[in-house]
Amino acid sequence: MNLAPVDLLVIGLYLFASLFIGFWVSRRASQNIQSYFLGGNKLPWYYLGLSNASGQFDISGTMWMVYLLFIYGLKSVYIPWLWPAFNQVFLMVFLSIWLRRSGVMTGAEWIRFRFGEGRGAELSHLVIVAFALLVVLGYLAYGFVGIGKFAAAFMPWQLSADAHTNEIIYGLILTAVTAVYVVKGGMFGVVLTEVMQFVIMTVACIAIGVIAMVQVSPEMLEAAVPEGWFSMGFGRTLELDWSGILESANQRIVEDGWSLFSVFFMLVLLKGILQSIAGPAPNYDMQRILSARTPVEAAKMSWLVSLVLLFPRYMMITGLTILALVFFMGDLRAMGTAVDFEQILPFALANYVPAGLLGLVIAGLLATFMSTFAATTNSAPAYVVNDIYKRYFNPNGSQKVYVRMSYLVSVTFVLLGTAIGLFAPSLNDIILWIVSALYGGYTAANILKWYWWRMNGFGYFYGMLAGLLVAIPLMFTDLSPLYAFPALFGLCVVASIAGSLLTRPDDMETLKKFYFKTRPWGFWRPVHEALEESHPGLRRNGDCLRDMVNCTVGIFWHTALTAAPIFLVIRRWPEFFVAAAVVVVTSLFLWRNWYVLMRNDPDAAVGGAEVSEDDRGALTSA
Repeated sequence: MNLAPVDLLVIGLYLFASLFIGFWVSRRASQNIQSYFLGGNKLPWYYLGLSNASGQFDISGTMWMVYLLFIYGLKSVYIPWLWPAFNQVFLMVFLSIWLRRSGVMTGAEWIRFRFGEGRGAELSHLVIVAFALLVVLGYLAYGFVGIGKFAAAFMPWQLSADAHTNEIIYGLILTAVTAVYVVKGGMFGVVLTEVMQFVIMTVACIAIGVIAMVQVSPEMLEAAVPEGWFSMGFGRTLELDWSGILESANQRIVEDGWSLFSVFFMLVLLKGILQSIAGPAPNYDMQRILSARTPVEAAKMSWLVSLVLLFPRYMMITGLTILALVFFMGDLRAMGTAVDFEQILPFALANYVPAGLLGLVIAGLLATFMSTFAATTNSAPAYVVNDIYKRYFNPNGSQKVYVRMSYLVSVTFVLLGTAIGLFAPSLNDIILWIVSALYGGYTAANILKWYWWRMNGFGYFYGMLAGLLVAIPLMFTDLSPLYAFPALFGLCVVASIAGSLLTRPDDMETLKKFYFKTRPWGFWRPVHEALEESHPGLRRNGDCLRDMVNCTVGIFWHTALTAAPIFLVIRRWPEFFVAAAVVVVTSLFLWRNWYVLMRNDPDAAVGGAEVSEDDRGALTSA
């Protein structure tokens, strides 16, 4: 790719601004570990929402979604449910409120809040730290692979004659730059740079969508895709045949294992709902929730993520996809069976974005990598320093020691994640392993911890351990992690329940503190009755049905927000207006049945007896 001087200038200015912000806020971020990891719980919810959206808008995921839309057409809107993409709906409706009420710093610290201080709690704490750090390494490797492929395609300097070596070198360079501002700036630096990055990405996304709309007519697109590409509906099978257009696309569908699309759809929907009600994994998403000033602000932050992320991101994804479908098809056919669909994105940029704007777009895509990599890197020291080093080795250390230890941990995990990325086979393999195997093993124990009082620390430990022991070997087998999910989930349910029932219940005082402060719905009657002795008339959370209705409507809202920008860019106006109408109707429903009720409910704003009346009034009004 030949970049004009103005493009290189824009990219250089962006990289300088990111580094400057990291060093500028380092003084404030390094005051103590509360400031370093959570921004001192002083960051407004809309900053956190933009930051979280920016962190989820990653270059590797964008390349993957361009591939999905290229091959699967409008049916691809369901495939990101593998993450699951709609988990933000469950967070905004109730889980962010429950989680933020804890007042803890990390997911592992939350485990102690739930299970107390006994032997079972200690084992649970250690297993969730191990899981969190494994997730961090997986995401860092995933980000490294994506940015290496992207940077090698657009940077004008070929640093090696070998293409793969070139990808590695550029991946190392950009990883190092990102690590510097993350290590120095902590959560303050991550959030401020991600807000800047989100603005850049939004401009870039809209620009690419508009360029594609100008360059590709509906007739040109229809001639380039098979029948059924424009439909979100499906039968027992996928009902897409690329024969005569791009034979390698049919082969990729077979390799992905999603030909029986009705089975795939039911699996991802079931898995997505189960993983969503289990709550967020201990990663950057959870850190943003814990960083919010109040429980209500945490819920509003989760709502904002979907609202600001989906439309611009899918304008970019669709624009890049249709440019490649119309103009890159000959190159893809020439690759034969060795076709690399991850080259679609850099091809479209190289040929169809004008100078000046190209620099901004590349800066925006760099931002997608840097924001995700930054958010993930920032979560690692929170677990190692707060949950291991401070707890077991140096409980009375100074704040400066803890912050410096955080620097060291961040650098170490960047190096380890990069090393794993060097040997990763492909983006698709990493994604499927993280979302189906690793998160699959996480699901059962984390559902039970919220909704069943008898789930104790031993049950959580054995359920999580069973998941990890199965998930790690799945990385080295040809068995699809998605199709292994039901068996994996069943095994973890049995391990969790058996581990709980074969050991003593957790201390009732610990359960009462958790229940009183969190106020979950579910199977908590013995704890509620014990609390009524000291708090007569304590209100039981009866919002389960309402929350589930709101989540169901929210999934339609989320799906319509995903489909609308696709229909807009490909100029399918009837479908676009239907999707827009669904967004409006579901938004009005959620405003009335979720937001208004949450805003007026004192228990939604605060939780726990420790909150003073002054704080209760302030939080409720907020």
